[in-house]
Amino acid sequence: MNVRNDRKIFLRLLSRITAVGLLLFPAVSALAAGTAVGTPIVNSATVDYDLGGTPLTITSNTTTITVAERLDVVVTLQSGPVLVAANDLNQSILFTVTNTGNGSEVILLAMNSVIAGDDFDPTPAVPDIYFDSDGSGDLSVGDVPYNPGVNDPNLAADASVDVLIVNDIPGIVVNGNIGRSELSASASTGTGAPGTVYALQGDGGTDAVVGASGAADLQVGEYLVSDVLIAVAKAQTVADPFGGTQPIPGATLTYTMTVEVQSAGVATASVLRDPIPAFSTYVPGSITLNGTPITDAIDADAGELDTTVVPTVVVRLGDLTLVDGIQTIVFQVTID
Repeated sequence: MNVRNDRKIFLRLLSRITAVGLLLFPAVSALAAGTAVGTPIVNSATVDYDLGGTPLTITSNTTTITVAERLDVVVTLQSGPVLVAANDLNQSILFTVTNTGNGSEVILLAMNSVIAGDDFDPTPAVPDIYFDSDGSGDLSVGDVPYNPGVNDPNLAADASVDVLIVNDIPGIVVNGNIGRSELSASASTGTGAPGTVYALQGDGGTDAVVGASGAADLQVGEYLVSDVLIAVAKAQTVADPFGGTQPIPGATLTYTMTVEVQSAGVATASVLRDPIPAFSTYVPGSITLNGTPITDAIDADAGELDTTVVPTVVVRLGDLTLVDGIQTIVFQVTID
């Protein structure tokens, strides 16, 4: 055997394997945001061969590369149209801001209530941006105002924060008018066209690279002026099989909903729909409206249990006005 020729063949083969090493051992992304910034990707290759009857293994040089930070931000609108009236104050719209990059990032927030194409411009309150600190979905006493440069949210990869923008409604609006307001969020490291590089500005001194979002996003919410305002509230009580109030399998949950018109105007053809919760079973014949039983079947009364897709309690309340007062709907489920 010609050892010199064997060695030349081996070296040519080794160089080819080294060149494609990263393809043979691809990195696996564990998070929605991708592989964490600062993660080293280390790779080497080996060649096994036989030399004169002796098995040998030769290992290539090792290549190492450190994952850079990708800058990506997503804003998601959580509120439907917010019903308002003229001169309403502190009306909030809920958004979720998510860091979809692969490293921690300080996020900058901004609000704009002058949006082309709507019927009126909401007036930003003071302050005009809050964190939904208590998770209520609307502005409440425990919510913390956003102070740019002081409490900008620092989000880990895949982390989110719920944010409220708050506006007052002008006095000169009419029924059906729409006013729009937007929340924008951007990575403090920088924004720009996808692929823009901020050298050494990523976590751990890595490069930061702008992702597909441009490291910024915005969403627009709406205020809808309505000449009728409806309040809906829901309460629950628990009765377990042993006379207690523990939510254990077999316990009965009684849901009570109240619907009330709280302004002038008519809420035409009002219908309450309440899907039966997962992990529970509807108690047959348990629907009542203002104390009057409603059958589960589709018939002449005001409601039914609709099983077309997801079992849902449906109660048709009709045309409601302020003088109709509180409408009370009750039904029961058992915990599976």
